[in-house]
Amino acid sequence: MAKGLFKSGMIVSAMTMLSRILGLVRDAVVANLLGAGLAADVFLFANRIPNFFRRLFAEGAFAQAFVPVLSEIKEKHGDDEVRVFVAQAAGTLGTILLCVTIFGVVGSPVIAALFGTTWFIDWWQGGENADKFLLASALLKFTIPYLFFISLVALCGAVMNVYNRFSVAAFTPVLLNVCLISCAVLLHDRFEQGAYALAIGVFIGGAAQLAFQLPFLGKLGMLSRPRFAWHAPHVTKVRKLMLPAIFGVSVSQINLLLDTIIAAALMTGSIAWLYYSDRLIEFPLGLFGIAIATVILPTLSKLHANDKGENFQQTMDWGVRFVLLLGFPAMGGLIVISPLIISVLFGHGEFKSGDVDNIAAVSAGVTAYSVGLVSFMLIKVLAPGFYARQDTKTPVKIGIKALTLNMVFNLALAPFIGYLGLALATSLSATCNAYLLYRGLKKEQVYTISTFSLWFAAKSIFATLVMACSVYWLSQQFAWQGEGIGTQLWVLGSLLASAIVLYFCVLYVCGVRVSTIKEIQQIEE
Repeated sequence: MAKGLFKSGMIVSAMTMLSRILGLVRDAVVANLLGAGLAADVFLFANRIPNFFRRLFAEGAFAQAFVPVLSEIKEKHGDDEVRVFVAQAAGTLGTILLCVTIFGVVGSPVIAALFGTTWFIDWWQGGENADKFLLASALLKFTIPYLFFISLVALCGAVMNVYNRFSVAAFTPVLLNVCLISCAVLLHDRFEQGAYALAIGVFIGGAAQLAFQLPFLGKLGMLSRPRFAWHAPHVTKVRKLMLPAIFGVSVSQINLLLDTIIAAALMTGSIAWLYYSDRLIEFPLGLFGIAIATVILPTLSKLHANDKGENFQQTMDWGVRFVLLLGFPAMGGLIVISPLIISVLFGHGEFKSGDVDNIAAVSAGVTAYSVGLVSFMLIKVLAPGFYARQDTKTPVKIGIKALTLNMVFNLALAPFIGYLGLALATSLSATCNAYLLYRGLKKEQVYTISTFSLWFAAKSIFATLVMACSVYWLSQQFAWQGEGIGTQLWVLGSLLASAIVLYFCVLYVCGVRVSTIKEIQQIEE
């Protein structure tokens, strides 16, 4: 089991790495063409709304409710029943999504006014942000349909993950990045506002991802005519599990959206700074946290269906150890060398122009988000411990508490340190969320972190501190500021290589051997 989980995790991580690298290239293109001004703020605003609902409903609540039910049907009733269920779920979800999409496209000014209230008020009163509201309303007509496509993509991906076809679903996001980059380069000069080219890229990218996955679903024998089945027993079960899961699994997404709403009222550039900061955090989070969560949920669901409680505990502990092993050094590395990373990725074109030091602003945001990186990762592993057992009530209570804390932190910090307060509030609320999830699992005697994992975490923290201090000192020896991209890339590569070598060397000195690393993968049957 452990070997299979590790192999699947590595496959998802590899595909995710490709997607994230292209995502960073995409963000570099966006930064170069739009900078961190009005156009960037509005496009990122228009793109975040459908992405928020995607993660909330499709990859969030729907996936966490759909996968356990699908796994249970597969284990107890076989493929024929799975095929019927998939057709019912696709038809029901697709019908609802189509209605939502039509409403969103027609009512895009209403959505723009709802989530960008200060822009709407300025438009109503003829203020300086009136253009932001008008542009947001127009861009949403292209970005809202993405929700329809990507939600069905999430359904297809969930089916393939249950059947251990992880690579297809993990590779699919690459197509979105390719479409966005292509549209940005080819269509940017065709519009007065280059943001239109990116919005069109979002639409095309969503359609391309769905078209890519359908043949693989057919090859699996699960591509049947969708049928609307609102009252079908299994669909009803998913619906009941989804409602509380919306809060339990997607608190961080709600936090990010609230940050966007508040940031819209702050100085121009705040939304873009938060976005670019979040994108750098998403790289290690997707590479390690989300990758492990993707492979661990079907396994936990199967173990629960077969009533294997001991293996359930061991699988959870494996996931926690894995994200701790990689999460701490990722956090330390981002804090230390984020200015250089940002300069390499975004420090060109419109991003570098203007009176504001965008590199310093984004670097500060990365530091604030990095405080909660390990917590973000742990949430991805701990939440499936509830959803695999079809328990969605406990996480919703925890989610509401974390969301409330996030708003308290926002109100306490944002007035004093602006957008940095929003980022730090998200990190603090994520830490509280992770703690409450763990406490809930421990109280229900589902999972308690092992002594081995605690000792390993302590060694990882120590190795991270030594690595971060050493790399910071090394970074001060290079005068990369103002140098060309070639020099900056060389310095960045040298620092990253040094960080990796130092981290694992310190672990070795602390008694961690190759056999110990392998032990992280081992789960006794």
